[in-house]
Amino acid sequence: MIEQYVLDLQEIDGKQVGAVGGKAANLGGLSRIAGLRVPAGFCVTTDAFRRIMAEAPSLDARLDQLSHVNPDDRDAIRTLGAEIRRTIEEIAIPHDLAAEITRALVRNGEQASYAVRSSATAEDLPTASFAGQQDTYLNVVGPKAVLECVSRCWASLFTERAVTYRRRNGIDHRAVHMAVVVQRMVFPDAAGILFTADPVTGNRKVATVDAGFGLGEALVSGLVNPDVFTVRDGEVVVEAIAAKQRAVRALPGGGTRAVAIDAQRQRQPALTHAQVVRLVQLGRKIEAYFGRPQDIEWCMVDDDFHIVQSRPITTLFPVPETGDQENHVYVSVGHQQMMTDPMKPLGLSMWQLTAMAPMHVAGGRLFVDATRRLASPASRAGLLDVVGRSDPLTRDALETVLSRGDFVPSLPDAAPGGPPTGRASASIETDPAIVTELIERSQASIAALKRDIRTKSGPALFDFLLEAFEEHKRVLGDPLNMQAIMAGMEATWWLNDTLQEWLGEKNAADTLTLSAPGNVTSEMGLALLDVADVIRPHPEVVAFLRGVEDEDFLDELAKLPGGTAARDAIEGYLDRYGMRCVGEIDITRPRWRERPTTLVPVILDNVRNFEPGAAERRFEQGRQEARKKEQDVLSRLRALPDGEQKADEAKRMIDRVRTFIGYREYPKYGIVSRYFVYKQALLEEAERLVQAHVLSDKEDVFYLAFQEFHDVVRSNQVDEQLIRQRKDAFRTYQALTPPRVLTSEGESVTGTYRRDDVPSGALIGLPVSAGAVEGRARVILDIAEADLQAGDILVTAYTDPSWSPLFVGIAGLVTEVGGLMTHGAVIAREYGLPAVVGVEQATRLIRDGQRIRVHGTDGYVEILS
Repeated sequence: MIEQYVLDLQEIDGKQVGAVGGKAANLGGLSRIAGLRVPAGFCVTTDAFRRIMAEAPSLDARLDQLSHVNPDDRDAIRTLGAEIRRTIEEIAIPHDLAAEITRALVRNGEQASYAVRSSATAEDLPTASFAGQQDTYLNVVGPKAVLECVSRCWASLFTERAVTYRRRNGIDHRAVHMAVVVQRMVFPDAAGILFTADPVTGNRKVATVDAGFGLGEALVSGLVNPDVFTVRDGEVVVEAIAAKQRAVRALPGGGTRAVAIDAQRQRQPALTHAQVVRLVQLGRKIEAYFGRPQDIEWCMVDDDFHIVQSRPITTLFPVPETGDQENHVYVSVGHQQMMTDPMKPLGLSMWQLTAMAPMHVAGGRLFVDATRRLASPASRAGLLDVVGRSDPLTRDALETVLSRGDFVPSLPDAAPGGPPTGRASASIETDPAIVTELIERSQASIAALKRDIRTKSGPALFDFLLEAFEEHKRVLGDPLNMQAIMAGMEATWWLNDTLQEWLGEKNAADTLTLSAPGNVTSEMGLALLDVADVIRPHPEVVAFLRGVEDEDFLDELAKLPGGTAARDAIEGYLDRYGMRCVGEIDITRPRWRERPTTLVPVILDNVRNFEPGAAERRFEQGRQEARKKEQDVLSRLRALPDGEQKADEAKRMIDRVRTFIGYREYPKYGIVSRYFVYKQALLEEAERLVQAHVLSDKEDVFYLAFQEFHDVVRSNQVDEQLIRQRKDAFRTYQALTPPRVLTSEGESVTGTYRRDDVPSGALIGLPVSAGAVEGRARVILDIAEADLQAGDILVTAYTDPSWSPLFVGIAGLVTEVGGLMTHGAVIAREYGLPAVVGVEQATRLIRDGQRIRVHGTDGYVEILS
């Protein structure tokens, strides 16, 4: 292959990223857009960079060192990076390479002024912009100066910020190469940045223009505040004109400097409204060419716009594809299911196939289209009421959208309303036998699934699974199942609302639901205390578990004194709960049965922090507290006017909540039990594909949708490029934060707590479990890294049922996502833990080890130290 060291921008297209880097590839694309002015120039390709790197073999050892440095060790990164940069800058550019660059300069004007800019192969790409990671040199004059700047751009691949960025994002230093763009300078009257979508809200129909006088470097470097124009539908709808005291100008002999702007001109707009609108029109052409919203650097000379750079806006959350031009309002499924991480394609499609409502995919997450329910006044009221009880931030976000006039059109009251709220349903009797019957039905259905799936393989397995999904939905949609779930929830709402009205007491139901019978999730946490009881008397087992790393440790355990009993206890736990894991709605996530080491830190915490028999004592203590609270409430009610009647009503509701609230957790247990059966069968099929050399890794099927997996099994052929693309996309989705509410215009709508009854500086959330507690905050994002002491307060992003084993050892709970009836809230109430959920950015605002006070009754958190 012949090496090409220099390419003119007009020769470059988007397929040449490997040769010219992201920035140059985008500039090549811009050069092809009719009616767009792009300054002429050329690119020094990655072939030149590789040749330079080969001139210094000592760089290999330093790159090895750099790849093993902790991304948080700034001193080591700074030192190694500086050594590598110095080595690269000291390498003399070979004569033939320097001559080729000089010839390109002669073609474009040897003594003209140039901008010399990095164009790394991992820069300005659709999946990551890497903006500002490498260097730019402006107003460079003469071949000698240009060559020096080219060397510095090569070296800038190893600045501290660039190295840290790659380390944090898992990008191999050797996999990234540096090209360099050399482009004729433009000396503008004004310059700035155009975002073809709102970079804050994500709204694709809104563009924002930042503008200042002189070179755009003044804005990029933060030297001045820009004028900001917001444009929608071809009109400037908002403007903020800044006092632009300085500008960056080019010097005659090369280089730039900041100069003061005349006082009378400082508050003049850098652009007229007509110019802003014309610039946005150009931006829309660029966006259409690249097929996604763009972050564009522009210059204006004599009322003419020049485009000097365009990169994708990589921070925008994707919009579900609908194929129509109608307005849509989407509500996040992950915020309801306590799993806001991205899901892999197989997980997404399996949840869609087994869910009770149609769901849309965007950014690796699932959303429900709520537009029709919001359009009808009756169903809107029901939806807002139910959502508001669960998550006030989602309700506020929906109300924000509804307040915008006609975004959601009004329809007649034809759509069904939401479930009744604020009063208990009388549709089923308060009878524990109903719960028993429902659990038996679920167990029988799962047993039949396990029995029947054993003989299925190949395409027949997928046909069988499609039938199994219908049975899955039939069990979930059983009217009795839904009535039992709603009975417990509605009784909770009735008790909280009515007892606050009658007795002035907030969240009285929290204590009344302590140790409610039949809650499979709270039983799961207590059962791990029983496992710890078996292990605690055997010091060799405890010591062995402290060093466990391999997933087959259970086989080794039996060789130790007391190890057989320990193994049997853990195996028994996995038999009942091994289908669970963090993020369990995604079938591709490793289950505890597949990765039992996940539980070891929690078991060891229980061994250390509890005495034998803690599970039984704790459950009984909660039961006694609930009984005492019931007696207290009924006694106080009898002292009121019409007290006997009020006490009788409350007693009925207390009995009802204790009968049904535990069952609230069982349907999810049934879902994940079925999911594990599905997963085991699908992985066996994937293993057959590996043995047949169709797949290189059985987990590659996680990046296929269910139907695509089915097609691979039928054809024995797989699109490896598709799997690679899906893996890349999944990595980008991990960096995105899903919104609670998303519109079809791409706007991420964030709700607000509209409260003024909390102390200044407190973090506001939703009160879900009463009480107040003060303690050490443990900010934990991975259950496998838990290291808890008695009295600690767990602070995390979300808690699905798999987090419940940690709840037995903590004093309080704070989460970023959650609602009144979500799993973490239900279990916190059962265990009597003060809890506040829906605390925005809690894991960033609260530092691990800080002392905090959780106000579970009033819904806020105070940081004490």
